Amino acid sequence: MANPSSIRRQALSDHISVFTCKGSQMHDEQLIQEAKTARQSAYAPYSNFLVGAALLSRDGRIFHGCNVENASYGLCNCAERTALFSAIAAGCKPGDFSAIAVIGDTDGPIAPCGACRQVIIELGGPELRVLLSNLKGDTHATTAAAQLPDAFYLQPSTQK
Repeated sequence: MANPSSIRRQALSDHISVFTCKGSQMHDEQLIQEAKTARQSAYAPYSNFLVGAALLSRDGRIFHGCNVENASYGLCNCAERTALFSAIAAGCKPGDFSAIAVIGDTDGPIAPCGACRQVIIELGGPELRVLLSNLKGDTHATTAAAQLPDAFYLQPSTQK
């Protein structure tokens, strides 16, 4: 189990941080706590529905994501996609992840939207562990494949 002193923060900018977990594998509860921390950065002035996500890479890095709303609702971004996009922007590749945790103030464990499920399965892979939680501590562990059965896939083109 990783202890809090084994988690190191590296600021990539004023608003983007990457955390590294040294030592043994991070426990689900710790990743959910990271998602809860990420939730505090959410920008949700219209819905007041704050969501946080924490993405654990196979090399131990943790990427935080939060939802960001916009007056033009179609331009909003969910916490799950923010975490995944941040990881890709930091140099990770699809399949480099071992788990994602998502948390919100819901009656039961939060459920990702369809767009997030598609991005999670494409960038995380069908076997990615998905931890869904709420502020009351209810948790549901699943996989990307279970969240999006019969997922849509395209073969990436080779870049030249």
